[in-house]
Amino acid sequence: MSAIAAIYQKDSKAPVSIEAGLRLMQALQKYPADAVDTWHDGCVFLGCHAQWITPESVGQPQPFYAAELGLTITADAMIDNRPFLWEQLLIDRERRASMPDSELIMLAYAKWGEEAPRFLIGDYAFIIWDQRKSELFGATDLFGSRTLYVHSDAQQSSFCTTIAPLLAAHHVEKKLNESWLADYLAIAIVHESSDLFATPYEHIRQVPPGHAFRIKDGQLDFWQHSKVEPPEQLRLKRREEYTEAFQEVFQEAVNVRMRTFRKVGATLSGGLDSGSVVSFAAKSLQAQQKQLHTFSYVPEPNFQDWTSRRHMADERPFIKKTVEFVGNIADQYLDLQGRSPLSEADEWLEMLEIPFKFAENSFWIKGVYEQSQQQGMGILLTGAMGNHSISWGPAIDYYSLLLKRLQWLRLYREVTMFGKRKAVGRKRLMYYVGKNAYPKLFPRDQDHGQQEMPLMINPAFAKRMNVFARLKERQAGAGSVFEKDAIKAQPGPFQDMAMTNMSGTQRTKLSLSYALWERDPTSDPRVVKFCLSVPIEQYVHDGYDRALIRDSTANYLPDQIRLNQRVRGIQAADWVHRMTPVWSAFVEELRNYCKDPYLAQFFNVEQMRASLEQVGLVPKPEYAVDLNSRYLLHCLVACRFVQQFHLKGGE
Repeated sequence: MSAIAAIYQKDSKAPVSIEAGLRLMQALQKYPADAVDTWHDGCVFLGCHAQWITPESVGQPQPFYAAELGLTITADAMIDNRPFLWEQLLIDRERRASMPDSELIMLAYAKWGEEAPRFLIGDYAFIIWDQRKSELFGATDLFGSRTLYVHSDAQQSSFCTTIAPLLAAHHVEKKLNESWLADYLAIAIVHESSDLFATPYEHIRQVPPGHAFRIKDGQLDFWQHSKVEPPEQLRLKRREEYTEAFQEVFQEAVNVRMRTFRKVGATLSGGLDSGSVVSFAAKSLQAQQKQLHTFSYVPEPNFQDWTSRRHMADERPFIKKTVEFVGNIADQYLDLQGRSPLSEADEWLEMLEIPFKFAENSFWIKGVYEQSQQQGMGILLTGAMGNHSISWGPAIDYYSLLLKRLQWLRLYREVTMFGKRKAVGRKRLMYYVGKNAYPKLFPRDQDHGQQEMPLMINPAFAKRMNVFARLKERQAGAGSVFEKDAIKAQPGPFQDMAMTNMSGTQRTKLSLSYALWERDPTSDPRVVKFCLSVPIEQYVHDGYDRALIRDSTANYLPDQIRLNQRVRGIQAADWVHRMTPVWSAFVEELRNYCKDPYLAQFFNVEQMRASLEQVGLVPKPEYAVDLNSRYLLHCLVACRFVQQFHLKGGE
């Protein structure tokens, strides 16, 4: 794992500025490193600020130069399909185990050229200088797990894992990208921009997920090298064959993500996604005589649970059941007393270099990383994308499909069993199934649907930037990403590069700051491909939603967890409770933002004032799920970012 940097001087007769390269590397010094090195030749400078995570990375020279190939590489990578590459690249058996991932990438490029990224599975961003072609080539992985930013002008193009070094190295004008900001403020969900290349900085772009680039004769070109295509549907004879096939592909995805000479950690809640990752990981580590360390967020000791009987704010009882059943786990529970979204906001803004919309969970995510670093973890496993892959299975949408197909007997049987398992009456369930299948038959209910978060954007700013027309155009081109039918939308989260880019930004910046690598087996391309190929009736079966993972974790997870459909955990249910001591300061800060003429040109201050009126000066713990309080928290983060940008010299 590394922060990488590169400079390409477009005029080949003029040597690259070594001083600019060193300024790039100097700006990376705030991150911990095991080794720092640079390489330059003529018009090219490459740098690597390395953190050693895998056994092969220890002592690995980066940037790496292979004179016989005329290639030099700097890479931020962990490659997961190493055995496939060993065979394809005819790597000698005695060299395989010790070969660094960067050298594998270089050899893949030597064999397949610019097609090489299509053969790589893992988390990566890399840059290769091809001396024989006089070409700079680079790429990011399919889901953008590692960031790579670029500043390009008439004289040169510079690349770096983070934004700040690019601003520092070339004295780049710090100008706010209003188009990016308009998209960010106009999109209510956790997305950033409709322009995948854009950043909040006018003169800084990013290499989007699944993209490659080349610089040839001074011309910088980008293209998409890979994307998720819905595979052919898998048809097996018996249900057991689906679970056996899943166990095989998922176990491999978990195993390859634990390649470290340091300790292996994992986040663990009381649910299926993280529980599945942990159960498969703990069994493999036991064979290696290593223990899995789990980190679980729990509310502060004085928190009074306000949630309903169908929800659980403190998931410790369920987590402990998983720990006891699986074994080989050293479990830890973090209540992070005194921390709140407000206390962590500035550190997050500095770390991410962009605003963010997950503030409610920010304090515990950061706390988990801090504890993992202090206890020597090299890998932190998560199940972040599990809802869209391994534990997908929308029951109501499937039952609506049965209704439309007039498959009455199966529908009756499924709804009856589902109702018993959920403790919900059949009549009530059929109402929701009918409404979902034929919404036009329920016109009176149209105004009582799920409420949406208010928009942060000033209507006048939105009109000036034509933002809603741009977003609508993106929506039309994105297909299933915005599809309301959950069955049709299944591939969407893996095809929507704006979503994967957001999670990749978070992972990269956290990993650099805490010198450990977050890895998610539920987003392994092989797991995703398998899950997209499985028929819907394998996901909803015998009255169970998410049936595939429930069946596949028999003997891996206790039945109280595996078959639970009645109680769900709520992450950060105590975030408002945590902010009670500083609630007045929170409100006052927002009121001041509403008075700021610079911010008012971007933000919907009228809505902010209305939401402030709704929440008042006395917070209630149940405000944790209130749209007004969440909206105000998101506004505060975005306002802080824009104000800090402006005060630090940005226009």
